[in-house]
Order: sequence, then C-alpha cells, then structure tokens
Amino acid sequence: MITKEKIKTEIDNLKDDYLEILYRIIIALEMPIGEVTEQTETINKQSEWHKFIQETYGCLSETPIERGDQGVYEVREVIG
Repeated sequence: MITKEKIKTEIDNLKDDYLEILYRIIIALEMPIGEVTEQTETINKQSEWHKFIQETYGCLSETPIERGDQGVYEVREVIG
C-alpha cells in the first residue's frame, strides 16, 4: 500500500526540474471533477476555433467575395 510518507520520500528524491510538473499534477488532483471537465471543454472549444481561423485566414485573398447588384424582382400577383 502506498502511504503519504512513501510519496513524500519519493518527492524528496525527485529532481528539481520536475517539481513544477508534480505541483501541477497535485493541483489537478485536488480540483473537483466537474471543474476540470468545464476547463477542458472550454480549452477544446477555443482550440477548435483558433484552428479554424488559422486554416481559413486569407483563403479568399486572391479571389475576394464580391456582392453583385440587388436586381429587380418580378411581381407575380398582387396581395391584398
């Protein structure tokens, strides 16, 4: 069985380079699962939007969209 003392001993043997990563893992484990899920969903939505913008930005620069004249509609039947 793993005890807190065993974990503390392993932390003492850990290289200083890994302390920040370990700290983030511990903080993540302390967060309620619902909060973690919400944060993950928000990050995913933002990532999808940023990816879409990066893929499509400037795609019409060589052939810009032009709006033609409105035109005249044919009157077929008078309502009234």
